[in-house]
Amino acid sequence: MRVIILGSGGPLPDPERGGSAILISVAGRHYLFDCGQGATRQTVRANVDPAEVHTLFFSHLHFDHIADFPFFILSSWICNRGERPTVIGPRGTDAFVKHLFAGGAYAADIEARLQFRRRQTNRYAIEPNVVECEPGVIFADGVVTVTAVYVEHIPREISPCFALRLEAEGRALVFSGDTAPCEAVIKLAANADLLLHECTFPEQAIEFRKSAAIGTWSHTSPIELGKIAAKAGVKSLVATHFAPWETTHPLVKRHLAPHMPVDIVGPHLVDEVVADIRQNYAGELRLAEDLMRIDL
Repeated sequence: MRVIILGSGGPLPDPERGGSAILISVAGRHYLFDCGQGATRQTVRANVDPAEVHTLFFSHLHFDHIADFPFFILSSWICNRGERPTVIGPRGTDAFVKHLFAGGAYAADIEARLQFRRRQTNRYAIEPNVVECEPGVIFADGVVTVTAVYVEHIPREISPCFALRLEAEGRALVFSGDTAPCEAVIKLAANADLLLHECTFPEQAIEFRKSAAIGTWSHTSPIELGKIAAKAGVKSLVATHFAPWETTHPLVKRHLAPHMPVDIVGPHLVDEVVADIRQNYAGELRLAEDLMRIDL
């Protein structure tokens, strides 16, 4: 099993990190967890043909997790996708997909391209098979099995949010999606070979956002992440989905300022975040970078 982190960033524009996306390859098949900004380009950079990625999973419907999906579908259509794609996600996924393609946002583009016979032969490529899921086993194809649980990020009545566990070849990886610390992730990640867990903000930023009442602060801090990984007994932990708290870019800092004290932003926070995770977790630890590869 090969895991490539295509994007390790959050919703703020960050020249160093793309949106949430994780590519998992097993026995010649490819699976995509989330499809945040830049995911398609990064798939190519990872030397995988996007037209050969047939199954996508959305952890939830925040834009930084799904923004690249229309480009992924349309570009793999014109790259001669040979199999109807399947997208599996929470309630609302079907409406999201239907608003994009034929009769939706990209209707004019699609109508124009369908004038060419070549584009007519694989029209199914822009007609994804959509499955809206509930917690439990949400996918199995004889190669991988994927299980979902609810996590705590935004109110469930607005949009359910999932963590996902993929099992294959006797290995298990878990992706938290976006979430505050919760028991559901600990149970899902029990004894996993790899836990990819959000760690959007350092400790000081979590507290700042609570008092400033900006955005959602339902994220997991580094200290809490260490506790989760230790309780779950995971063999390896990758912290991911970072706001650009290590940036030196003045424009990025300007946009980050409402979310955390900008005078503490910078590369030195990497050591602080690692130290905070290490307060409770002694296993293998990495901080995600775009195109990081992990072999299980």
